[in-house]
Amino acid sequence: MWLTNSSVGRKFVMALTGAFLVLFVTFHVLMNGVAIFWPAAYNVICAFLGANWYALVGTLVLAAGFLLHIIYALWLTVQNRKARGNDRYAVTSKPKQVEWASQNMLVLGIVVLAFLVLHLIQFWAKMQLAEITGELYTGPCGNEMPPAAGTLFLQLAFGQWWTLPVYIIGFVALWFHMTHGFWSMFQSAGWNNGTWLPRLKCVGNWWTTLVIGLFIAEAVVFTVQANNETYLKCPALQEQYQEMMLEHKDAVVPGVAGACGDKSACQGDCENCEQPCQQEEVIEVVEFN
Repeated sequence: MWLTNSSVGRKFVMALTGAFLVLFVTFHVLMNGVAIFWPAAYNVICAFLGANWYALVGTLVLAAGFLLHIIYALWLTVQNRKARGNDRYAVTSKPKQVEWASQNMLVLGIVVLAFLVLHLIQFWAKMQLAEITGELYTGPCGNEMPPAAGTLFLQLAFGQWWTLPVYIIGFVALWFHMTHGFWSMFQSAGWNNGTWLPRLKCVGNWWTTLVIGLFIAEAVVFTVQANNETYLKCPALQEQYQEMMLEHKDAVVPGVAGACGDKSACQGDCENCEQPCQQEEVIEVVEFN
């Protein structure tokens, strides 16, 4: 088959599946922007993109695209190494037109993949996967959390000191990977003439820099807001969390003191409370002790 037996076909598949990454990060950075300016709307979007059939189909398509992209990247690397043989160990001068990212796409891809896995663990596994399995994520203080409450998971993730530096490393690797991959994607599709290729490189650099710059800025804002407990103290968000948890009657509302007067003694465990639990009571501050 042409898509698997020829190097051109494999590069075409790489370009096609790389488009999934371009579309995904573009949508994701815009969605994150909503969390900055309108956190409650961000939670509504998270609820909309929960375990609905269209969200599940989109997730499967993206996952299949990423998986094919990784498989074909490894395949092309192995084939290139076999073709070069022992010559790959020879010290040669690299042409100026050969970019650093082009020479390190596999390493950059591995870093981006590790970053993606971390991101999935911090968010997707606790949100969409939790909805699919019907098992809510239990927070650090033992309280179950509604999977659609994206701002609570922003609090959990960016409230940890190491999240921001790790994300910045991942974003930088993604920038290098995509500045090369953007125009290379079009080149593999046949847009490799002397007129369009420089333009595509320029567009790719500007687009990637804008997107990654926004990602880094959003991560910084999320870190500041998480440390200020903005997502825990906002009354509108507290009311929204309460409404979300009412859909899961068997779960304990986070911050509802399990829900007794002495939150420090209870910490979400109703059996340890001196007062009876009150599922409807809303406490202003959600604690993650």
